[in-house]
Amino acid sequence: MTSQSSPLPVMAAAAARPAGLVATLTAWRVPLTILALCLLPWVLPSKALAVNVLIYGLIAVGYNLLFGYTGLLSFGHAAFFGAGAYATGIAIGQFGLPWFVAVALGVVFGGALAVVIGLLSIRTRGIYFSMVTLALSQLVYYAALQASSWTGGENGLRGFTVAKISLFGVAVDFLNPVAKYYVLMIFAALALWLVSRILNSPFGAAIEAIRENETRARACGYDVERTKLLSFTLSGLICALAGTMSALHLAIVPLDTLHYHTSGMIVMMTLLGGAGSFFGPFVGALAFLLMEDVISLWTSHWQIVVGSVFILFVLFLPKGIWGTALSWRAGR
Repeated sequence: MTSQSSPLPVMAAAAARPAGLVATLTAWRVPLTILALCLLPWVLPSKALAVNVLIYGLIAVGYNLLFGYTGLLSFGHAAFFGAGAYATGIAIGQFGLPWFVAVALGVVFGGALAVVIGLLSIRTRGIYFSMVTLALSQLVYYAALQASSWTGGENGLRGFTVAKISLFGVAVDFLNPVAKYYVLMIFAALALWLVSRILNSPFGAAIEAIRENETRARACGYDVERTKLLSFTLSGLICALAGTMSALHLAIVPLDTLHYHTSGMIVMMTLLGGAGSFFGPFVGALAFLLMEDVISLWTSHWQIVVGSVFILFVLFLPKGIWGTALSWRAGR
């Protein structure tokens, strides 16, 4: 009598097969993303565009942690981006603090604001959560508008410029576009490493469980409110870091940084690239900013074209550019 083959050798053989492209990209996502960002200034039309992709891609990374991985749709992340930028600019321009202290203060201030807004919003669900974050973000916008002695009001914050910085004892010309890009990329690389560590941790599994089924996650013993608040705060910290980078880059902080239009742009970038994917936010930022640069040369109504493209993506490619590419590869 012939005995049937045991399933254990079959499973062992399957486990021994080389990992596919998607698994490789996941395992090496941080170094591969950093490598792609290192090449960005040399493949885009201008260094300024590369810096913008880096900054707005990092904002989308922070937002993606909340929306793509935790499942919370916020319309108020411009508040954290602007808070980081304003705190950095005020620390440098009005108090004369060193740039690295100003960056640290900007991140802390943005994180503290995220805690406050998170405490007020995480107990709501669905569209109510989105509307509460939008309303609180607009409160921050109008507070900055009224505090003109600190923020510059409608004219924005001006009067601070970082011409040279010192990294590990080496003086860097921060007015050089290439040097500026790679200095800012150090901050982005650290943030990407942090996000990857978060996603690989038990906390990362917890936020994805909440995204998939909040009721079941609560029944399994997760403290859903605390997990949401921590995810919201971490998301705000990363967006605040991007705000500090923007302040150092532009040497001004426009009031529109805090406007709900900026929050909407962050949502669009995340969805265009692929919510819930690690590299997708940078792809979305690149796609959005390229469309803005190219289409605005043809017409002043470029928002109509970009909005139409966004609607098509939501309807036919809901996983975004990078998410669809990964799904297509995994299905082969």
